[in-house]
Amino acid sequence: MTDLNNYEWKVTAAGRVNLIGEHIDYCGGKVFPAALGMRNTVYVRANGTDKINLSWTTLSDKVTLELDKLETYRSLKYGNYQAGSALMWQKAGHKLVGCDMVQDCTVPFGSGLSSSAAIEVSTIAALAAVAGEKAEPVEVAKTAQRAEREYAGVNCGIMDQYASACGKAGHAMLLDCNTLSCEYVPVKTGDCSLVIINCNKPHSLMESKYNERRDETDKALAILREPAKISCLAELDLRAFEKYCGLLPEKIRLRVKHVVEECERVRLAAVAMKTGDMPALGALLNASHASLRDLYEVTGKELDALAEAAQSHSACFGSRMTGGGFGGCTVSIVQTRALSEFTKHVGERYKKATGYEPSFYQTEISDGITVEKI
Repeated sequence: MTDLNNYEWKVTAAGRVNLIGEHIDYCGGKVFPAALGMRNTVYVRANGTDKINLSWTTLSDKVTLELDKLETYRSLKYGNYQAGSALMWQKAGHKLVGCDMVQDCTVPFGSGLSSSAAIEVSTIAALAAVAGEKAEPVEVAKTAQRAEREYAGVNCGIMDQYASACGKAGHAMLLDCNTLSCEYVPVKTGDCSLVIINCNKPHSLMESKYNERRDETDKALAILREPAKISCLAELDLRAFEKYCGLLPEKIRLRVKHVVEECERVRLAAVAMKTGDMPALGALLNASHASLRDLYEVTGKELDALAEAAQSHSACFGSRMTGGGFGGCTVSIVQTRALSEFTKHVGERYKKATGYEPSFYQTEISDGITVEKI
């Protein structure tokens, strides 16, 4: 067991749950995520070499990255996200120093709770700390997004990395992904709890149709940019969509309809959270899941079964998939008094429908990056 007291810095970044606003971050829309207590923690110390020595608390693997060969590690099973993060931080003009780095991740992999963003953000913040630099959270988020897109090959928006870096305890973030303006909204759920449930069918955004959906929305924007006078799909309101949707092929029209309606749901969800109207928020979650299932087609059997099981319980105001889809988690709004009955009900119905046992997570809404001198 590694003695973590021998390290210089303890740096963390959060996983995230997106309450609503799915697949619209890369369309320039507003999203509504919150940073979670589930985190990636990096223990780091300078080692006086030109190498980053990586190890993990949960793996026996050890990986060495040479600072002048960071381009060459894309195919690593473990360490590729760290290599990409270091490379993009270096390309952004920051100093890299050789270091020993132990990583400890409590964000479930493949859960849709952004373990990859937590790894990227915490790795960059750790590299900054050990080099004596101050990591500015928004810059870290943008750099981590480049690592995901240019190194890992997932053409993602900014939401995951921004939430991981810039989260605030007790608050959701109403984030404009076009301008990066962010309003912190207190999470006021009253006598309800947010319940995150993992369908336990891991997903991989690179193997899924995530990039395909991104391509479809890019094609839609190319078609609509001039006639609708827009710079991103999120600028379309429902009236403009109805006016110009005939220009779009049928499948792409369905994708854009989801984007337009999801943007409006985010606006209404922020109002519901500010006023503590959990039934209204729950109804929006249900509508979001239906749109992601029917219009955007990113749910799948397991997520649909899990959302339906949750929605069928009388104490649940609403439930939807969260994250990229094709597996991962749902988020539900449930009356706190009935949590144990709800958990039993969902577990039994979901296992009967799919054969999988779901996992239920209790986690607080937390800060983004934390940096501590050991």
